[in-house]
Amino acid sequence: MDEYTPFLDALTALLGCEGVLNDPADHERYVQDWAGDRLGMPLAVARPSSTAQVADTVKLCREHGVRMVPQGGHTGLVRGAMPDPEHAELVISLERMDRIRRIDPLNFSITVDAGCILENVKRAAEAEDCYFPLSLGAQGSCQIGGNIATNAGGLNVLRYGMMRQLVMGLEVVLPDGRIWDGMRALHKDNRGYSLAQLFIGSEGTLGIVTGAVLKLSPRPEKSQTALLAVPSVKAAMQLYALARRQCSDLLSAFELIPRECIELALKAAPQLSDPLDAAYPHYVLLDLAATGPVDLGEMIEALLTQGMEDGLVLDGVLAASMSQSQRLWQFRESMLEGQQQRGEHLRTDISVPISALADFAEAATQAVGTHSPDATIIAYGHVGDGNLHFNVLPPATLAKEETTNLLHDIELLLFDVVDRFDGSISAEHGIGRVKQAAYLARTSDVERELLTGLKQLFDPDQLMGMGRILADPSAS
Repeated sequence: MDEYTPFLDALTALLGCEGVLNDPADHERYVQDWAGDRLGMPLAVARPSSTAQVADTVKLCREHGVRMVPQGGHTGLVRGAMPDPEHAELVISLERMDRIRRIDPLNFSITVDAGCILENVKRAAEAEDCYFPLSLGAQGSCQIGGNIATNAGGLNVLRYGMMRQLVMGLEVVLPDGRIWDGMRALHKDNRGYSLAQLFIGSEGTLGIVTGAVLKLSPRPEKSQTALLAVPSVKAAMQLYALARRQCSDLLSAFELIPRECIELALKAAPQLSDPLDAAYPHYVLLDLAATGPVDLGEMIEALLTQGMEDGLVLDGVLAASMSQSQRLWQFRESMLEGQQQRGEHLRTDISVPISALADFAEAATQAVGTHSPDATIIAYGHVGDGNLHFNVLPPATLAKEETTNLLHDIELLLFDVVDRFDGSISAEHGIGRVKQAAYLARTSDVERELLTGLKQLFDPDQLMGMGRILADPSAS
């Protein structure tokens, strides 16, 4: 690594010792994501504390021909922010850029550094009687810049949209070190091309988001949470249609949870107890929220009465307090821990038209069951927006290599089923490295030409986030 000594010395002079981590012993938390996956070790970790420092760091990388990868809160699932195993890359972490720059409750907007933790942004908004609706299991550690770069989704997409719908303006450091200032707190702005939208979901391949103006909503004053037992996925989707019509835009979340997930949650969190007296094949976890003179209790009771009359609801429990609501949502969080405890497994993140979701689930279950009868299927998710996490736990008796090969084959099978339903292989997690081959295999020549053209326009030196989304042109 002697060839990089001049670069590292210049970087340290620029950012100071606190802003650069050169010792491999300090790199451990920067080389793996939430799932525990690891790839390579970084050349170093840069920790700029301002947009100007990010810009100067990028200029230095360009001057020395050093590859770079922006990194947020290490909560990704597609290896997009992990250091490359074959090329020396500088990790640029925004963790020191965590200021709330401004809150405007009348404009319902908040301006933040990209390194702000999502949960802190939500709390800052609530202090002004506002609400930032992005809700993720990792909100205690994920960063706003990463949420923007991956176009994060989460539990409230049904009502508020994905991150793309929550961004009003951006500040971005381009791959040549220039700063694009698009920090406008405008609810309507129809001047030409929307450059901000190019960076949302670009996974750090077109620039580094350093700041954002985010859209806020009125803080809900009341909410109702219910966990309902349903006989099938089809019944769950029929209940969703009924809920959308009866509850309108007050329906904030609608989650499908199979019985297998309840059991995983109970094992991962022993303090939980079975939510209902009997076990049922599927459950729906839903939230209603409102501000103003709306009787949510009456609304949800009418929904449940109609659902039971139609045979869509078999049993259920309504949260009588905020603590009970949080306890019901803990099943949703703990089932993820339960999956992690089972070791290597297949995580997918697909979407299909809402009207086709039940048929997709049936077709996918049949395909996986035929290929591996002993595998355990865990199909859950934000089905109100067509997003299903169709995960598969392999048979426990398989050796590691057999497990890896089996899960790879099952993923190919599932993606073929997704294609039949004209769906997407990534609803919210992104492409990164993990889904790159499957993604590129499904892009047309015209689409690929446009994508590579954008990358070449923004990053002609091919130094930023190489090998994510698009293939690395230097790879064999």
